[in-house]
Amino acid sequence: MVSYNRIILIGNLTRNPELRYTPSGLAVATVTIAVNTRYRQGEEVKEETLFIDAIVFGRQAENCLQYLEKGNPVLIEGRLRERRWDYEGQKRSKFEVIASGVKFLSTAAAKKKNGGTQSESEPAVDEVEASSDYPDCDPF
Repeated sequence: MVSYNRIILIGNLTRNPELRYTPSGLAVATVTIAVNTRYRQGEEVKEETLFIDAIVFGRQAENCLQYLEKGNPVLIEGRLRERRWDYEGQKRSKFEVIASGVKFLSTAAAKKKNGGTQSESEPAVDEVEASSDYPDCDPF
């Protein structure tokens, strides 16, 4: 039997990345993203938001700290991991993504803020494009 553990998420950062270093000097960043899903239930359109932590290592972790901030859109690719622990006698668990890649995305609104030619009437929602403003990142 073959198993496959791969996940790709696109969402917005809910807070600034947190960076720390292992005793051996490896950079480790934690980023939390909000991922929205819309679905229909009868005639009503509902929206569900998931808040997901991702762990990023090495140079990508340092780039996350340098270039990302709360609200930025990102694509995170990696594998799921479940952490389990006891808290005050209760068993707890949490799923998180161990990132193999982080792509920094930009919206049309961000481009306008940075001197782009977006007009006021053009919507920024759902216009996600690759950004070449960041080193060591593959375009999406």
